[in-house]
Amino acid sequence: MDRWWQDAVVYQIYPRSFKDSNGDGIGDIPGIISKLDYIKDLGVNVIWLSPVYKSPNDDNGYDISDYRDINPEFGTMEDMERLIAEAGRRGIRIIMDLVINHTSDEHPWFVKSRQGHPEYRDYYYWRKGKNGGPPNNWTGFFGGSAWEKDEQTGEWYLHLFSKKQPDLNYHNPRVLEEVKDIMRFWLDKGIAGFRCDVINIIYKTSLEDGKSRLILKGIEHYLSQEGNHKILRTLREEVLSKYDCFTVGETVFVTPSMARDLCGADRGELDMVFSFEHMETDQFIVKWFKRRFRPKRFFRVISKWQRELDWNANYLENHDQPRSVSRFGDDGRFWEKSAKMLAMLLLTLRGTPYIYQGQEIGMTNFDFVSMQDIRDVESHNIYKIACDLHFPKWFRWSLIKRTSRDNARTPMQWDTGEHGGFTDGSPWINANHNYTRINVADQKNDPNSVLSFYKDLIRLRSASPVLRKGTFKPLKIGRKVFIYEREYLGRKLKVILNFSPRTRKIDMQGNVLISNYKRGVLDGKIYPWEGVIIG
Repeated sequence: MDRWWQDAVVYQIYPRSFKDSNGDGIGDIPGIISKLDYIKDLGVNVIWLSPVYKSPNDDNGYDISDYRDINPEFGTMEDMERLIAEAGRRGIRIIMDLVINHTSDEHPWFVKSRQGHPEYRDYYYWRKGKNGGPPNNWTGFFGGSAWEKDEQTGEWYLHLFSKKQPDLNYHNPRVLEEVKDIMRFWLDKGIAGFRCDVINIIYKTSLEDGKSRLILKGIEHYLSQEGNHKILRTLREEVLSKYDCFTVGETVFVTPSMARDLCGADRGELDMVFSFEHMETDQFIVKWFKRRFRPKRFFRVISKWQRELDWNANYLENHDQPRSVSRFGDDGRFWEKSAKMLAMLLLTLRGTPYIYQGQEIGMTNFDFVSMQDIRDVESHNIYKIACDLHFPKWFRWSLIKRTSRDNARTPMQWDTGEHGGFTDGSPWINANHNYTRINVADQKNDPNSVLSFYKDLIRLRSASPVLRKGTFKPLKIGRKVFIYEREYLGRKLKVILNFSPRTRKIDMQGNVLISNYKRGVLDGKIYPWEGVIIG
């Protein structure tokens, strides 16, 4: 059965970097409201809003201190309610981040837990140390031990991420009841669902030592555990099924089989998941150690997930990933062509496409020159570890420059004004200086711009049952060329993508529906960084 979210195109907003309305250098909810007509004109019908909850901002809002209030930097609850209403009037639904693996250490639950309050102590994982050190050998996603010693009590608490993000303990049934109430609170305000943060690691089956491994010792005790599935089924049955909404899960280290267990139609858990395997094709073991991007490896992974999952959440960038045109395309000579070609890939795969703010104008990785420009806590943690390991300075900076989450967090580039029109004040993070040539104002009325190409593709997808509902079949997985077919009720479309700066011969001809080279007939060759749909 088709659901409304299967016809949707989602636009992710990272509020801190989207649009500042009051000159304090921080994007806010009124700023988002001021750009709703732009989002509507783009053609999307769902906004995924990264966290706007009250937070001390150790991890830019993913450390939540109050799930039922708005961070004053972003506005008020009245602003949030106005955003939901104004978006709704334009036919745009809002989904929010659901961050329930951890809270901020400044959340009242943790404050009371740290104080030993009997009702809240077991909301988190507290354990005595072992042999003068942490309770076990687990390591965290941001590097270092997953435990922090609390000097007040002498015990240690678990944090898979920052030490200011203590993990919630779902062995305590009261924690799940709290989460249900939070979800109902926002669904009753009219949001249309949740993007569920690191949702397949929220349940820890045991706290035994982890197996010896280079990274993330202990992961076998919390990755996609049966207790995790039980929690998701409970949330679906008791909360989500009462609303017309959907969920998409951020799921780490999942295989297609594990993903089917999380979002299969018969499972009653999530509606779809973000997988990471295609985003890991340019790395060794961890994201910080890059290897040369080889398109064929990328094509194979995308094809595997397209075939093995009935419905995918398709994306090429987000707030945690470098910009796709810098990573998978050519942000120099062929910037425009490769940005358009990547747009065609995203919007012609089977599944729900997710566009990250600025992707639709071809925004690139940052042009920062030192750690003084970096705001991301993860990047600073990794840089410190690299210093401790005596990596040379040039190598440390190369790790950060290619992989830091701040690549995606520079301000949205609206026009050629100072700071790209993001703010009248001093921005919380510097804008990329290329805003003078890559910005919305210059592209908005240019029929040949990256922005216009996104609009054309979204319109084509909206009008095409083949692109929205059709099956996926790979026809050629070459070193540089990717060809696949979409089919629905006997109607077929072929998508041809050239991930290279060379013109290449292909054994295919036909009438072109859309091409980033604006041609009408395919003649047995495909131009540098060209994307073509024929049918």
